[in-house]
Amino acid sequence: MSQAPPIPQVAILLATYNGQNYLAEQLDSYVRQTHRNWVVWASDDGSTDGTKTIFNNYSNQVGNDRLMMLGGPQKGFSANFLSLVCNPQITADVYAYSDQDDIWNAGKLEQALAYLQTVPTEIPALYCSRTQYTDEHDAHIGFSQAYAKAPGFGNALVQNIASGNTMVFNHAARSLLQQAGENLNISLHDWWTYMVVTGCGGQVYFDQTPSVRYRQHDNNLWGMNTGWANRFVRIQKLFEGRFKDWNDQHIQALSAINDRLTLENKMTLDQWMLARESSLISRLCHLKKSGVYRQTLLGNLGLAAAGVFGKI
Repeated sequence: MSQAPPIPQVAILLATYNGQNYLAEQLDSYVRQTHRNWVVWASDDGSTDGTKTIFNNYSNQVGNDRLMMLGGPQKGFSANFLSLVCNPQITADVYAYSDQDDIWNAGKLEQALAYLQTVPTEIPALYCSRTQYTDEHDAHIGFSQAYAKAPGFGNALVQNIASGNTMVFNHAARSLLQQAGENLNISLHDWWTYMVVTGCGGQVYFDQTPSVRYRQHDNNLWGMNTGWANRFVRIQKLFEGRFKDWNDQHIQALSAINDRLTLENKMTLDQWMLARESSLISRLCHLKKSGVYRQTLLGNLGLAAAGVFGKI
């Protein structure tokens, strides 16, 4: 009689900083997960409120071997997450980013594992999903955008399609992030994760069913991205130089894993880099050859306009 396959262990990578107002609800949502084989590795970036006390109380209740806290690098939230995902002390079958102020749906991990277990373990794989927006009292506001175009490196170079608080990925994807390293000058760890997995030939699944209640409050570092007003704000960023700065960061960071990029994606990256360095006509030709794309018509029109004005 064959034995049942082992239940995958999930390492929840939790970044904390002065999160006492909401942390307990997030920790409760871990406890309610229908997938029970998880451990929490928190990295605290120098909290001065009751965050550590709340976490330690839960650790004492749930088990000190299931909730563990480390000291963070204190260089911002992305550096905090990278310090966790690159930490060789942390090993599991699957890894999940977690913010301190959300509430996970009870089936979040089970939902993600249903996809990840369909992918051979040697292939990098990333699950992400829509989110449900709530106010600071957890009352429903709306949902994040439902993207229709397939994920891919050409999209990842110019857009991140999912919040890090929905991301769950396998060990092969984690190994790529470790190879790239934690001492990177990048602004958004989730965008970087999407870029690395797609660039190196991994698989990405964007689930249209929300897996997280994403709380909106005054201290959010990154908030809602829905509605026409927010879409125009994102287009505006293309022309303010912020988008160009992000591209500079990503191209520099990708050099650390250039040997792991697929041949097709190396060609995409080369064309994208040439587009950024060329005069107008050549720039537009290279931009088209690169095959980069955003998820909406408005986004692609904004990208083309940014190309015309040299803002990529």
